Amino acid sequence: MPHYITLMRWTSQGIAGLPAWRERVEEGERITGGKLVGVYATLGRYDVVEIFEAPDDGLAVEILMKLQRFGAEHTETLRAFTRDEAEEIIRRL
Repeated sequence: MPHYITLMRWTSQGIAGLPAWRERVEEGERITGGKLVGVYATLGRYDVVEIFEAPDDGLAVEILMKLQRFGAEHTETLRAFTRDEAEEIIRRL
């Protein structure tokens, strides 16, 4: 199943709601239809990194749009390829 890495920066609304962060993550898991692989609070440019699975890019976009409704973070999402997937692509070159 495709993996996605989402880099998040909290908005002022997201920072104000930090006491409920765990509940927001759990709510996100329930409403999305994908599978959350991991959530990491980070130092540096991004506040949070989430890794999730979705069956296709369409559902991945839907998941991200559902989460954006809360206005708690700005996101940048990357489609991630496993080593095996990348090697298969490279073999076809």
